[in-house]
Amino acid sequence: MKLQGADITRWPVASGWAALVDAFAASPAGVALKVFLTQRLEQGATIYPPEPLRALALAPPESVRVVILGQDPYHGPGQAEGLAFSVAPGVKWPPSLRNIFLERQRDLGLLPPMSGSLVHWAEQGVLLLNTCLTVEEGAPASHAGRGWEVLTDELIQHVGASMSPKVFLLWGAHAQKKAGLIDARHHLLQANHPSPLSARRGPAPFLGCGHFGAVNAWLAGQGEAPIQW
Repeated sequence: MKLQGADITRWPVASGWAALVDAFAASPAGVALKVFLTQRLEQGATIYPPEPLRALALAPPESVRVVILGQDPYHGPGQAEGLAFSVAPGVKWPPSLRNIFLERQRDLGLLPPMSGSLVHWAEQGVLLLNTCLTVEEGAPASHAGRGWEVLTDELIQHVGASMSPKVFLLWGAHAQKKAGLIDARHHLLQANHPSPLSARRGPAPFLGCGHFGAVNAWLAGQGEAPIQW
């Protein structure tokens, strides 16, 4: 499946996000983004995912306990499903997702899951947010700087403004640039991106970071239930 239209306000989101998304859509950045997406679709570009705001549909702001920040969606056919790092059931795992599951197994002793879909994480209050929410087939970062970052920065700040502390996982240099948007009340965990290019590199290798266990330990300290990773 691929993106069919460029009207941001028509993509479903939980009610708690709606005012923020609508305001963005009416802003100069939102209007420019819609024009860009419309033009690229008219020019025959294949754009993923079909529902760019799906993370906002599955994790209402009042339910968010953990935020995982990625960069932009997978750019292969049928991969991206609107949640950072997630793929639809039955889709072969991209290398980054494979490393995520390797670290999950190393950290928690869990067997690899049957599916690469992370919907069950989102349904537990994990906001799986890329900083850019669309991409063209075979062209990573092709929609970077087109306006999505304005919205996703606002989403990060909106979550951070909540009275209840959250855990933010910043995986990779691109996500780590957002650290300045996050209030010191929140718990910040940072590591390299899970991509094979960086997952084992210093100074903060993704493989061995222990973030899954660290999140649950922090949640327990807040009196909250763990995430069933």
